[in-house]
Amino acid sequence: MRDIFRLHENGTTVKKELLAGLTTFSTMAYILAVNPMILSKTGMDFNALITATALAAAIGTLVMGLYAKLPIGLAPGMGLNAFFAYTIVLGMGYSWQFALTAVFLEGIIFIFLSLFHIREAIINSIPENLKHAISVGIGLLIALIGMANAGIIETGMRHVGNDKLDGVILKIGDITSAGPLIALTGLIVSAVLMYRKVNAALLIGILAATLAGMLLGVTTTNEIISLPPSLAPIAFKLEFSKVFTMDMVVILFTLLMVNLFDTVGTLIGLCSKAGLLDSRGRIPRAKQALFADAVGTTAGALLGTSVVTAYVESASGIASGGRTGLTAVTVAGMFLLSLFFAPLFAMIPPAATAPALIIVGMLMMSAVVKINFEDPTEAIPAFLAIVMMPYTYSIAEGIVFGMLSYVLLKVFTGKYREISPVMYVLAVLFVLSFLLH
Repeated sequence: MRDIFRLHENGTTVKKELLAGLTTFSTMAYILAVNPMILSKTGMDFNALITATALAAAIGTLVMGLYAKLPIGLAPGMGLNAFFAYTIVLGMGYSWQFALTAVFLEGIIFIFLSLFHIREAIINSIPENLKHAISVGIGLLIALIGMANAGIIETGMRHVGNDKLDGVILKIGDITSAGPLIALTGLIVSAVLMYRKVNAALLIGILAATLAGMLLGVTTTNEIISLPPSLAPIAFKLEFSKVFTMDMVVILFTLLMVNLFDTVGTLIGLCSKAGLLDSRGRIPRAKQALFADAVGTTAGALLGTSVVTAYVESASGIASGGRTGLTAVTVAGMFLLSLFFAPLFAMIPPAATAPALIIVGMLMMSAVVKINFEDPTEAIPAFLAIVMMPYTYSIAEGIVFGMLSYVLLKVFTGKYREISPVMYVLAVLFVLSFLLH
């Protein structure tokens, strides 16, 4: 095992990697409940979706661990599952079988793009300052997710009439309620243990917060062991009758663009935090890493779930010391175990994982010191990439704003030679995505 994952070379141990995997899984486990909840709105079987979600996550993460050998977990992505349910099915009126077909085709396209190094070329074309900015933006985003999960902050938007707002986008929640108190308990425990250099600090913090949830009556205990629900109602239910339509073209383009830059941004941010980028700022084994999410997406569509992508929550495991594919293999193993112990993992309330996300957000902020703020053509795109991720609740949107502004500023200031051909192509695609949105 040590030779397969080069643990000594990466300055880690089996114990560190296993703990890191457990930590990452604990921050990702919510998807086992949330993904079925969203996709079942289309008429898909809720129980079957639990099995499909766990298996798709396990397959994608296992490929990431064994082939790309990176400490990154994958699962059906938030945002893309909402696009699947609320736009393709409920909004455009297509069947969930048609939506699964779109996901399957996207996965096949991504496999070819990965094999021919096209996605890798896109990653390598992103300027170094923007790569650091992506890491910082992801940090702010996952800290926001953690605080929202715990109820520390909440959206303050009130609809007046059709779509007017009262001017408050975010506001502080009820700090004396159970959620914030649970999160605060885990945050203090994790922070103290980090100060004492305990590798399992984040995982212990999650367990402490879960215990606090029990004391406050939030965490519930049910039966521990159950049999995995059957996949029969949703597996292999593809529908090719309406593939050659303009709607399918628009759907595929949207899925490709959003998933591409979600995954690219996540990989850059996580590898930067783990210290895995090479001297030229490139991701090691990028082709293999991108192949992992393509395989996960393709398999997920056949099993009956939406697009599989890399998870920013993997940063919690990286912060716990995870540096190799053994972390990812551990995550995959936990997703397989979750098929039989789903009620046990469901005991962990969202507020209990918030401390890990908040601390990881803080740690990822460290990349901000590497950004060149002296040159406005570098600083402004980096700033937009950073702030637009939490403001839009999307990694992909942050990258679009950062890269598009980078190209425009370089062109209008006469620095167009600093732009790679790939960046020009991407800028055109970004404009098209806005027009088709």
